[in-house]
Amino acid sequence: MKLIQLHTLEFEEELERELEENPALEIAKEDSKEDEYASVEDSYESEGTESIETDFDVDQYLYDDEPSYKTASSNYSSDDEEFDNESLLTEGQSLYDYLLEQIHLVNISEEDEKIAEYIIGNLDTDGYLRREIKSLVDDLAFSQGIYTTKENVEDILENYVQKLDPPGVGARGLQECLLLQIEKKVSSDKAVSLAANILRYQFDALTNKHYNKIIQKYDIEEEDLRNALDEISKLSPKVGGNFDTQTITINQEIIPDFVIQVKDGLVIPMLNSKNAPTLRVSEEYKDILSTYSHDKNSSEHKQAALFIKQKLDAAKWYIDAINQRQNTLLQTITAIVKFQKDYFLTGDEKSLRPMILKDVADITGFDISTISRVVKSKYADTPNGIIYLKDLFSDSLTNDDGEEVSTKEIKTHLQEVISKENKRKPLTDDALVVILKEQGYNIARRTIAKYREQLNIPVARLRKEL
Repeated sequence: MKLIQLHTLEFEEELERELEENPALEIAKEDSKEDEYASVEDSYESEGTESIETDFDVDQYLYDDEPSYKTASSNYSSDDEEFDNESLLTEGQSLYDYLLEQIHLVNISEEDEKIAEYIIGNLDTDGYLRREIKSLVDDLAFSQGIYTTKENVEDILENYVQKLDPPGVGARGLQECLLLQIEKKVSSDKAVSLAANILRYQFDALTNKHYNKIIQKYDIEEEDLRNALDEISKLSPKVGGNFDTQTITINQEIIPDFVIQVKDGLVIPMLNSKNAPTLRVSEEYKDILSTYSHDKNSSEHKQAALFIKQKLDAAKWYIDAINQRQNTLLQTITAIVKFQKDYFLTGDEKSLRPMILKDVADITGFDISTISRVVKSKYADTPNGIIYLKDLFSDSLTNDDGEEVSTKEIKTHLQEVISKENKRKPLTDDALVVILKEQGYNIARRTIAKYREQLNIPVARLRKEL
């Protein structure tokens, strides 16, 4: 169960750990490429055993020179070179270090510099100061032995920390962050000046998109407001986002766990070859066991033989577990492909059939919890791009024709309708109910609102544009 729910990168890490911990387990070298597409059943054969007389049964571990227990999936992609760059370690400077470098170059007293350093240390990864100034004053007294005032800390924050690069750092909220950035720009520019004024005095009207109110307030043309909004859109709400949160970060790409190909109208599911390593029990350990097992008089040799037997037993068990993992993954993706064949052939999300975990469990004979573990955090490389397996699952609704349709299909229609709406007069949820009903989807307004929220689409008022 643990191996089944691991995605490709986690599985590789788990395999590396097992190979390090158990020297009786090793990766077999492929003698030829004929095994690349061997069937799952053929991949696990044993080509004979030899028996050795010992006080315990070890003959099941002793095989001929040919790789015996091995895991080469029947269906894995030969294009594994496309997935070589799985994990890249990159060294970068954190926002904290970058700000410290700058504050150390500022002409400031030693005590004020320590206060500035403490403020910087309390900034979050986005560059915001989320803590109350009074809390900082108390912490400085108790943990740093620095007794200062709320006014002094605010002064250091506003006149030193907030003057550092990147502009907007040290802000206590979004409004202050945007203001700190806009004030760094040329104030003589009419659009910049208006943008700063709106951010300072009409921030609530801006966030609620009450554009008419702003136009009336400043007695300006719509074009003037559009130019000011364009300047505001260039500002960053998260100025710390371009910095590493740690000195060393891992940039991890998505490595598909499955590869799905379409050839001559057939949809062919395969495992990524990195999910199918060829493993075997170590020949060297089997030879050592054979040597120790013949010496029944030495207690040390007997203990050594028992230790080696445990390692061999663990290696065989692990290979069997991987065998089960690959078979389970392959049977599950095969069932999913069978169920969603039209989608893989067309690439059109409207072709997705309603599908729940139970549907796949009924086809494979596996438990629903097993199917859930298989699809968890798994991706598939398809002719239409890399997809998240869970996105293929959805509930169903019945349309006006009495046909079951996927809720994902309805969301796609909803998204298309909203994308084509007049942004000066966005469609309300009630209007969307009418339009979708005309398309055959009889859905309540609260359902429209729920789907809209799941698609991260704001209400009509917040979608309004000039």
